[in-house]
Amino acid sequence: MWNQIQIPEADSLHRQSIQVETETVHGEKLALQCMGCDACVENKGCMCDHSTQDLKSVVNEADVEDHTEANSSFAHSVINMIGMLIGLGQLSAPYALENGGWASAFLLVGIGVICAYTSLLLGKCLEKSPSSRSYADIGQHAFGSRGRLLASTFINVEIFMTLVSYTISLHDNLITVFAGTQLRLLIWTKLSTSQLLTMIGVLIALPSMWMTDLSSISFLSSGGILMSIIIFTSVACIAIFQVVKANHSIPALHLHKIPAISGLYIFCYAGHIVFPNLYKSMKDPSKFTKVSIVSFASVIALYTSLAFTGAKLFGPEVSSQITLSMPRHLIITKIALWATVITPMTKYALELAPFSVQIEHSLPGSFSSRTKTIIRGAVGSFLLLIILSIALSVPYFEHVLSLTGSLVSFSICIVFPCAFYIKISSAQLSKFSLILNATLLAFGLLLGVAGTISSSKSIFTSLKRDHSA
Repeated sequence: MWNQIQIPEADSLHRQSIQVETETVHGEKLALQCMGCDACVENKGCMCDHSTQDLKSVVNEADVEDHTEANSSFAHSVINMIGMLIGLGQLSAPYALENGGWASAFLLVGIGVICAYTSLLLGKCLEKSPSSRSYADIGQHAFGSRGRLLASTFINVEIFMTLVSYTISLHDNLITVFAGTQLRLLIWTKLSTSQLLTMIGVLIALPSMWMTDLSSISFLSSGGILMSIIIFTSVACIAIFQVVKANHSIPALHLHKIPAISGLYIFCYAGHIVFPNLYKSMKDPSKFTKVSIVSFASVIALYTSLAFTGAKLFGPEVSSQITLSMPRHLIITKIALWATVITPMTKYALELAPFSVQIEHSLPGSFSSRTKTIIRGAVGSFLLLIILSIALSVPYFEHVLSLTGSLVSFSICIVFPCAFYIKISSAQLSKFSLILNATLLAFGLLLGVAGTISSSKSIFTSLKRDHSA
């Protein structure tokens, strides 16, 4: 599973950058190790390689230099970009392919190619505006303060909805991990065992919202990356060792399901918010094109192979989360399920940190450091409880993830980059380039609107069905 957050002192603070491990929700996406770095504050991970700096001696405003050291190598940038692009998408890709049909794989690959192209557009926008450092900066350069506000709003919504999807995933996998367990609370008798288990899981993660040691938050991000690797490896082992025979046939095409699964497909590649930061961190930004091509080619191959593998292994019975389809009695399945349960717990503090930081820096200077920390922790905890409430009220992983992709990811990954590029480079654009980018913009809008309508209808239908039951 990111936005540029403007806080007081940002102009001087954003010059300081620190090496972080990154991962995204499209799925993204992402560690926050330094409140002094723009990239870190916007929660998309700073790509700068400053590992020699002390994380605890971050930002004295008067001592910050007026430049950002960029020393990420080609290989380091590729690894970071791939890490950003691998997330919740790996759980839903097999389900999306089975529901859309094998021909929908062309859409999966096509959207990946388009997203690779729009990542290059962001690089070109940065070439035109050397002072821009983030996705929101590009929006401001293209359309002024309204452009920044629009980009910021969409990114914040994506963060929030992605965390709701992670919490639903936590709910679904906890049910499987603790199958047969019965829990009841006298004061909340209407809550089911699965709801209580999810509440307990979120409450376990709640103390992380009070962390002030940013290096600890970064450590959580590293754990999230490890969990993703474990999940992918588990599915691969089941296929390689033929624990389950891959003998299911995949339907050719279900055209009426394309709008909904397009939201799942675009979410696989939702990492564009951090690409400007990655670009700025490179020793040689001219290699950004090669970085994008290598990274997206690798991720497209990974998602496509995983989608076909899962669909062939489990057929029509494939779950919206591949881990829920794996044979329950296998040790490797239990490992994958626990990895999926742990993943959301590694995300909350990291993804909600920008909101908390923004609140903390907007407080009056007369407040003591302790008071600010308490308010910051309280705000983060409150947001987490809201996320929990929504996840328990709308526990439909595939529909919520599809809505997230359709409602915001299409705009962030396709529509906005094309619009930014057309506006910033209008004087130099050839007729072909103008038509191409306008067509892609329209394509993104069309699928985004269609997918939003489709996934919204699915959510309302599911809610109505469950309410009637």
